[in-house]
This record gives sequence, C-alpha cells and structure tokens, in this order.
Amino acid sequence: MGQKINPLGFRLGTTQSHHSLWFAQPKNYSQNLQEDEKIRDYIKNYVQKNMKISSVVEGITRIEIQKQIDVIKIKIYTASSQLFNGPQEIKELQMNLQKDFCCVNLKFNLAITRIAKPYRNPNILAEFIADQLKNRVSYRKAMKKAIELTEQENTNGIRVQIAGRLGGKDIARVDWIQEGRLPLQTIQTKIDYCSYTVRTILGVLGIKIWIFIDGE
Repeated sequence: MGQKINPLGFRLGTTQSHHSLWFAQPKNYSQNLQEDEKIRDYIKNYVQKNMKISSVVEGITRIEIQKQIDVIKIKIYTASSQLFNGPQEIKELQMNLQKDFCCVNLKFNLAITRIAKPYRNPNILAEFIADQLKNRVSYRKAMKKAIELTEQENTNGIRVQIAGRLGGKDIARVDWIQEGRLPLQTIQTKIDYCSYTVRTILGVLGIKIWIFIDGE
C-alpha cells in the first residue's frame, strides 16, 4: 500500500496538512487550484531571476497559500535567511503579484520562514541530486552523498530512488538506496516525500525521496 499512493496524501489530517488552505464551490475549484500553481511558479521564477542564489540550499522549499475574502496570505519556506535582502524586496514581489494577477480587490501578504535543518527536506535533496546529475556525476555517488547529508541531520530513515536511462543506458531502469527505517504503511509516522524531474543530456530522469523523522 505504501508504494501505491502519495505518502503525503495518505497522511493528510494526521501528520500532514494541505499546502493550500481555502474554500471554493465545486465549479470554482479547478480555477483556484490552477491559480495556486501559477502563484508558486511565479514566485520561484522571480526568485531565480532576481535573487543571487549561490547554492541549492538557498532556494525555496515550500510555499503555502491561504486565501481569505480580501487577502491572499503566502508563506515561503526557505533554508536561507538571505533569500530576500530586507522588506523592500518582499514588498516589490507583493506589488508584482498584485499587478500580474490583476487582483484589484485582493491584497497579497508575504511571510518568510527559515528552515533550521535544510537537508531534512526532500525537495532540497532532490535539487541537490539533480545538480549533480546535470554535472555528469555518477547517480550512485549522488544518491550516497544525499544520504550522508541527511544522516547528519539525525533522521530515522531515508530512501532515494532514481528512474530513467541511468548511466546513459539504452534501456530505462530503476535504482534505489535505503538507509534506516521507513514504515510507509503506518499513517502516524512522519514521512516527508517529494517527486522531482530532471532533464540531463542523456535524457529525463525521475527522482523520488522518502524521509522518516520520528517524534515530530
């Protein structure tokens, strides 16, 4: 069961919560969902274009959106405290969102939250592995290095899986490495998960990461 369902959706309401918090009528649900994805893509593209990010750890790990009647609250999680250099850049991003999404009667409220242990986050690990693969580092070496970084953050278990034309082979296959415990079928366990796609010169590879953190 644990391998046939998204681990985050499997635990909604127990150890996981939605990244989008709002209520909408059924006929407006898809429109609100697409708007959330556009806002997330806009913020990520804006940060990559205008901010000087020297490493993967300084990027965005998660964006939560909460919609109310007259305001859209956006909480940006990042491992770097230098992602936005002062409130002026945050205000500029708010104004650009207001302008590009034509929200005349809505206000955007942005908040930045720093993550203390970045390598506990599977999105950061996936981007780290993706950068290594783009630089033509061996996929096995990249997976082992990611696991070493996670073990330094006192996690209970991790599994890294890469699928595609590994090593430039003609036939696609799947390879994975697991360290520690990973009880995927227990709903009460804190499992963090991400799925990431990376385009390399040898083809498209899919990265999946599961991280088990007990007691949180």
